[in-house]
Amino acid sequence: QVQLVESGGGLVQAGGSLRLSCAASGRTFSRYYMGWFRQSPGKEREFVASISWTGSLTYYADSVKGRFTISRDNAKNTVYLQMNSLKPEDTAVYYCAAGTGPPGLRVGVRDLNFYVDWGQGTQVTVSS
Repeated sequence: QVQLVESGGGLVQAGGSLRLSCAASGRTFSRYYMGWFRQSPGKEREFVASISWTGSLTYYADSVKGRFTISRDNAKNTVYLQMNSLKPEDTAVYYCAAGTGPPGLRVGVRDLNFYVDWGQGTQVTVSS
């Protein structure tokens, strides 16, 4: 089990940038696939991005591709989400998640149940 704490959320104008961080406890961080999800009021939690154990593989939702970048620093037990060109529709609570992997044919990095541990979330609000 790994404990996750997100930070970096806030209020930003459309077109602006934010960088979210997710700090993980424990010494096995490098054994986890890491993901970011988001949830806005009245909507289901949706996949945003994921990154493999070493960072060699990254995955993105179509809605954020080209604007968001996921990265990780295994020495610091931290995963990041750099968000550029933010839009009002990016407004949501952003959650960090850890999955033991590897992704399979039935359950992949875009699936909620691939992940076993979740953070409490950080609010991102983009004003128009």
